[in-house]
Amino acid sequence: MVTERLEEFDHPTWVTVGSTLVSYGLVLLGMTVLLFGIPFAVFYLLA
Repeated sequence: MVTERLEEFDHPTWVTVGSTLVSYGLVLLGMTVLLFGIPFAVFYLLA
């Protein structure tokens, strides 16, 4: 009974949703590092 409900999420659409969320998270992480981490490190090293 539980396995029947879990099989609903075995559709390729859910894989697409998961991979989209992961890729957006990685892009946000990269942008955060580029926009805040690198300037902070430069100012920290120069001060």
